[in-house]
Amino acid sequence: MRALLSVYDKTGIADFARALHDAGCELISSGGTAKVIAEAGLPVTDVADLTGVPAILGHRVVTLHPKVHGGILADRGNPEHRADLERYGIEPIDLVVVNLYPFSSDPSIELIDIGGPAMVRAAAKNHAHVGVVTDPSQYELVLADLRSTGSLSDATRRRLALDAFRVTAAYDAQIVRWLEEQVEGSGASTASGELPERIDLTLERRAVLRYGENPHQIGARYATRGASGWWDTAVQHGGKEMSYLNVFDADAAWRLVHSLGDLPAAVVIKHANPCGVAVADDITTAYRRAHECDPVSAFGGIVAVNRPVTVGMAEALAPVFTEVLIAPGFEGDALVRLLEKRNLRVLEAAPPSPLTTGLRQIDGGFLVQTPDQVTIDRSAWQVVTKAVPTEEQWADLELAWQVVAKVTSNAIVLVKDGQAVGIGCGQQNRRDAGRLACEKAAGRAAGGVYASDAFFPFPDGLDGAVEAGAACVVQPGGSIRDEEVIAAADQHGLAMVFTGERHFRH
Repeated sequence: MRALLSVYDKTGIADFARALHDAGCELISSGGTAKVIAEAGLPVTDVADLTGVPAILGHRVVTLHPKVHGGILADRGNPEHRADLERYGIEPIDLVVVNLYPFSSDPSIELIDIGGPAMVRAAAKNHAHVGVVTDPSQYELVLADLRSTGSLSDATRRRLALDAFRVTAAYDAQIVRWLEEQVEGSGASTASGELPERIDLTLERRAVLRYGENPHQIGARYATRGASGWWDTAVQHGGKEMSYLNVFDADAAWRLVHSLGDLPAAVVIKHANPCGVAVADDITTAYRRAHECDPVSAFGGIVAVNRPVTVGMAEALAPVFTEVLIAPGFEGDALVRLLEKRNLRVLEAAPPSPLTTGLRQIDGGFLVQTPDQVTIDRSAWQVVTKAVPTEEQWADLELAWQVVAKVTSNAIVLVKDGQAVGIGCGQQNRRDAGRLACEKAAGRAAGGVYASDAFFPFPDGLDGAVEAGAACVVQPGGSIRDEEVIAAADQHGLAMVFTGERHFRH
């Protein structure tokens, strides 16, 4: 049995090579891998000695040779193949051990692996005769077969071939995405302002979840192969395994809390919607005020904060049944206090990365869109009423606009003094959303801000603002009845700002 080993990730390669040698395998290798094997005291044939050609073109061409690929691709049951091997002095290769340059770690021309994928694909194609190993985690699988029967089973070779083609597919997709950014411009859209004609998705399972949206459903978290997000580095300090909705809601909470500016901020999410948001001078106050928005809905919710959790905040959260808490860190004995809550999942996480595209599955495919970026730019906003917001009200306008964009449409958000006090979401008409927000505010919105994710089609859309005693309204504008709405705002003494940007969320 002959094994060719050429790996970028040399984790465990010396021990694996030794086990192969002990099982009677002849070892072939090149470059750094050959050096590691030789330094381990094992006999190894250099690829250059096999082919008669040294590595050339700055190591771009090492294994691209008939004595390598002929040995991998030969069908041992085909007389013509056997004759070719004999004619050209090519010996079969039974096992290919290759992992690829880490292109996604530092995308560049020199990290586009050529020889590696060529050998992997060749071995995977000829899996009836050849085993292909693409990850150190597969070493033990191979050795188990060799110890048991002295060779790889058909089932193992098929399993390894499937994994190999997944690896090369994902690798090519990484290169495509990198070149798309160079050719078509950065971000999700092309230089022409359109989404790309083709999107290649290769996903790998990163975590098995407790269950899906409901306990009878199976759930898992997948990531784009070769990429990583904050979930891959997050540390869970306590609590049960995460469920599908825990992950879904936690991601929404973490993104929202990181969009709220530089002040200490806290967010409570329930069923993908904010039910509490606040900014304050310290994180304990921010959490208390976020929870006060809607304590009933906060029961069993997800909490995210953008500052390390203090002991004071841990004490404030302790009496509240909370599914998940996400924070950048913990001060003093705060983590010890939190872990006393046996069922609380405590996550320590890095900030989220920007989204590039939004995908939603439909029959036979996906809907794709660019992400909904919320713009806070007072110079682009227009005060359309006689009354003008005060500086304090402007701060609340900005907070309300950030929050309402993350609430399921139709959406109304009431904010006062850096605290969301009423949130109405997911209604088929805007008046009902406003009514719900007012009911939840329960008089706390007097003098505050009334935010709507879309324009008011009729002047009665302001009824909720008047009922809540709000002083300011922020909305996109753009209705054919804008003048009537403006007149109604003036009649009630409301200040109203048009942002020119709608934020529906379904």
